[in-house]
Amino acid sequence: MGKIMLRKKKVCNFCRTQSNFIDYHDIKTLHYYVDNRARIKSRRRTGICAKHQRMLSKAIKKAREMAILPYK
Repeated sequence: MGKIMLRKKKVCNFCRTQSNFIDYHDIKTLHYYVDNRARIKSRRRTGICAKHQRMLSKAIKKAREMAILPYK
């Protein structure tokens, strides 16, 4: 018999804290959602909802443009 692996569904951290705005100056938060190659992590890996993923990607791109986060 095969084993069935049940995974716990990830909950959006931003929805849990009820934050309506993701600030591009908050580098600690943004750095968690960027991998070691400076690519934005996917929703599947982080568990963020679609609304906050869009806000997060805009904040990361703005931080890159302002030279707060690296492009590579």
